[in-house]
Amino acid sequence: MWSALPSLNRSQRAPDEARVQRAYTSLFRIAERHAVTDGQRRRQTQSHMISPYEAVRLVSFLLSGAAQLEGEEPEVDRADITAALCLLPLARAEIDEVEVGLLKMAHGRGMTWSEIAFGLGLETSQAARQRCERLASRTETGAGKADE
Repeated sequence: MWSALPSLNRSQRAPDEARVQRAYTSLFRIAERHAVTDGQRRRQTQSHMISPYEAVRLVSFLLSGAAQLEGEEPEVDRADITAALCLLPLARAEIDEVEVGLLKMAHGRGMTWSEIAFGLGLETSQAARQRCERLASRTETGAGKADE
């Protein structure tokens, strides 16, 4: 994992390592508190392990009342909320990867950038293409530019 950071010295890597550790700790905290039983895990799309997006969504749903606590499940507390906030960048990255993949598949299936722009609620085909390029540059899987 740290091979992606070869030019950084130890003091520069420390914040990145801390962020990674915080993300994993946050994910496991929410999983251990709110995704223990089969019923609790069925609230997620991946029943074997909760994803960052699902963890953020779950805490949000439990706080808002859209999902109900089960049995002895603990109430959502400040640490759960903080954990969910720590996971937001990872959740956003998941959504970005899904979006760039969908945009590329739509264009690959013959949709024009104008049609894609309409679907996204954007005004121009240029805006849709630029959005795809921007997302592609932010995601590991979409490092290339959008096709013409």
